Amino acid sequence: MILQSQARVSSHSPMFSLVSQRPTTRSQFLFPNQRHPLRHRSLNCSISAKAAISSEPATVVLGTPQHKPFPAEVSRTIVELSSVATLSTLTQQGCPLSVSVRFAVDDEDGTPVICLADSHRIVSHDKRSSLNIRLEQSGMRTSQCTIQGSLEKPEDAKRLKRLLSTWRKRFGEEVKEDSVYIVDVERVLQMEDFMEDGLWVSSSDYKNALPDPLRNSAEEFVKEINAKNMEDVYRFCNVYVDHDFQVSEAKMIWVDRLGFDVQLTSTEKDAFNVRIPFPREVTDEKGAKSSFNGMSQLAWEVEKNYQAPAFDKVKHLKQITSRRS
Repeated sequence: MILQSQARVSSHSPMFSLVSQRPTTRSQFLFPNQRHPLRHRSLNCSISAKAAISSEPATVVLGTPQHKPFPAEVSRTIVELSSVATLSTLTQQGCPLSVSVRFAVDDEDGTPVICLADSHRIVSHDKRSSLNIRLEQSGMRTSQCTIQGSLEKPEDAKRLKRLLSTWRKRFGEEVKEDSVYIVDVERVLQMEDFMEDGLWVSSSDYKNALPDPLRNSAEEFVKEINAKNMEDVYRFCNVYVDHDFQVSEAKMIWVDRLGFDVQLTSTEKDAFNVRIPFPREVTDEKGAKSSFNGMSQLAWEVEKNYQAPAFDKVKHLKQITSRRS
């Protein structure tokens, strides 16, 4: 069924209380101001220019227009929001072995912390390992990152004590010191979804990146928008996105400090993902709600011809070739 816009001046009321805002300018809508993509601004962000998996990552210069978090930020966010992963190691015989493990995260640099009760079956003299971590997003996308590195015992006593405390806070249980291991990060492969190319992130970029500030509220934010404000999301796709087909359905996938991802479906049943940026960077849930409300009001005014659009529409849509059942 095609969603119909039936909002009127007297009845239009987004989920959150509206905050009066000035009309969005072209530069404001498409170039949000970034404040914290990485802790150190001199770092390079390692990604492949064509989104292809490569052993020689290309470099993106910080400060260029960026409407979504860098892969290093996304990886840190995935790790922070997860607690179960697949650990892959080599056995004493050199055969690959994968097991599901729980893990905690060292807050200082994002290093995964693992406890292994039967480590002699998993850990060999060859310490090379990988940790695959997945994050389900609204049932429409599974973002993941795979950390390549080596499985090591923390040697510093002070760090070991801190990691034991981290594990206790994460899982509410005490563990033996000799069961604690870390995955020493060498590089990270970040993938937006299944069947998609990945982006390589260097160890330094990963360790110095900050997880997204909206990470702990993103899931509930998206659920509430899709439950109560589907009409607004549908309107966003018609007002802020440049497309040449009729949209039959639109749902928000995820939200972060720079904007949100939407999956829209055409009347021909083709599915697309599109990135809609906020007018400016937000730092918390309150800011995200305020920006959503302002964009909702502006989109409604443009749709009703009360205001001329003063922004450039989003032109990049990514068609989804495989649909979830």
